[in-house]
Amino acid sequence: MLAAPVPSARRAGLRRALAGVLVAVATIAVLTAVMVPLRASLAVATSALVLVVPVVLAVVAGGISAGVVAVALGFLAYDFFFIPPYGTLNVGATQNWVALGVYAAVMLVVTQVVERLHAARREITARAAATRRLLALSDLLIADKPQGELLSSIVATVQAAFGFSAVALLLVGAGGEGRADSPAAAAGETLTPAELAAAMPSGGAVSSLVSAPARPGGAAEDWLLTVPLVATGRPLGALVARGHRLDPEGREFLHVYATQAALAVERAALHEQALRTELLEQADRWRSALVGAVSHDLRTPLASVKAAVSDLRRSDVPLSDANRDELLALVEMQSDRLARLVTNLLDMTRIQSGALVARRGVLSVDELVDEALAMLTGSGIEGRVLRRLDPELPPVDGDHALLAEALANLVENAMLHAPDAGTVEIGARRDADRVEISVTDHGPGIAPEERERIFLMFNRVGGGGRAGLGLAIVKAFLEAHGEAVRVADAPGGGATFSFALPVARVRTLPPDEGASRRDDLAGQPGEA
Repeated sequence: MLAAPVPSARRAGLRRALAGVLVAVATIAVLTAVMVPLRASLAVATSALVLVVPVVLAVVAGGISAGVVAVALGFLAYDFFFIPPYGTLNVGATQNWVALGVYAAVMLVVTQVVERLHAARREITARAAATRRLLALSDLLIADKPQGELLSSIVATVQAAFGFSAVALLLVGAGGEGRADSPAAAAGETLTPAELAAAMPSGGAVSSLVSAPARPGGAAEDWLLTVPLVATGRPLGALVARGHRLDPEGREFLHVYATQAALAVERAALHEQALRTELLEQADRWRSALVGAVSHDLRTPLASVKAAVSDLRRSDVPLSDANRDELLALVEMQSDRLARLVTNLLDMTRIQSGALVARRGVLSVDELVDEALAMLTGSGIEGRVLRRLDPELPPVDGDHALLAEALANLVENAMLHAPDAGTVEIGARRDADRVEISVTDHGPGIAPEERERIFLMFNRVGGGGRAGLGLAIVKAFLEAHGEAVRVADAPGGGATFSFALPVARVRTLPPDEGASRRDDLAGQPGEA
């Protein structure tokens, strides 16, 4: 659907016509050589029918001009070789003149019919190819791609479909002005700044398809074409191409391409805008939740600390040693609570930034429980924890710091939901090649429909007064190990949180080998 420049089209047409004439000459020569020995037994009409073949082949190969030449050559061959007297151009009898006239008339009609059929076939083929390219572009534009990748695909497809030497896509700026200095995407050769500036006039976007010579005195096939990109009545930019001029059908198809491209560009822009809006809304929710968490969970312990310090500083109120110790213990406990909250906030920052990595090692379950309980010292945990660990538990594989922090959060959550002065149970048992660790409280329990939501960020139901971070941190730390935390009803009421860790693969040396290894280490400098 490219309209080739006149000189190029003329040269191509001459080459095609010459090829058709050569086909006609060769075919006539072959058929004549075959029929001459048999002409005595052939009717005059039979020879004329056979000589239809060169005409048809000439039209298919070279067009109607080659067909006319083939008719003339066939007429001469028919008269010279197959109409008596043979070997001369004398026609003789009237019936021979009639035969030659009929042959010429029929062949001219055949030439036109074959040319029209062949042209129709070429047009159908071209339309089918254009339709396939249009469908391919439609599939391409329907695909959900980022805007940058989509723009690159558009220019590459347009260049390949129309045979342009260069294609660039310009987008309209935020104020509606064209940005000719920075194409959003390009394919093929590079368009010069002057060509881009001519395609996208300053102060506004392109409103209609325009084609003009790329430069004065340039080659005939060096044309610059600009087609606007408009969606829902709003100009989005323009496609700029350098190459051959397009015929009306080609311009129509390019308009269809541009319309679909504009819709795809608009959809991609709206999709990115929706993503940005969603991110802003999520950030706003985080900010609101964090402000609420700080106002609630920081204010309470800070108020307790301030009140205790104020009482300690008052000189007009005598305090006994027991009262003073109680106030100091309150300050220490609330300070530890604040430290736990700050630790959780820092842990969540690591989780959200993607910097959380589990550094696995061999862990003792007893030591893991000891460290988790040590983190909660001073928070009222003393005397409220029952350890139900199976004897001789094997070591497990995991990150000591992350797992201790997760277990401490589970214990703290259980304490906050257990009845006043109620106990919390920490259990551990081996199950095949895994060790299951559980924390149980005998509080109000958790409804089944809430068991997923309690692990969401800043969730007040599961947060347990720790800005909704505690259980979210537990979930994230265990997921970093490829594990999950589970919630179930506790026997006798309450909730049980549990997770499993793989048994560590510890290589045990045979007694002789172990003794030899110790001797080797003892003999090395600086090692014992």
